[in-house]
Amino acid sequence: MKHRLQSMEHNASIGCTVTECKYHCKDDNYCTLEQIQVVKHEPQASTVQCTDCGSFEAD
Repeated sequence: MKHRLQSMEHNASIGCTVTECKYHCKDDNYCTLEQIQVVKHEPQASTVQCTDCGSFEAD
């Protein structure tokens, strides 16, 4: 279950520039979730390109 911070406050520990995500803080480049799931889409992650934010939901 995904938990947002209260009143659309951002989480200063999770920077984010994906403005199309419903959890993106509209005031600055941070996420509003308490935590995110980082996932890989390759059998073995060897570069940044092999990982994604598994908490993304379209706005």
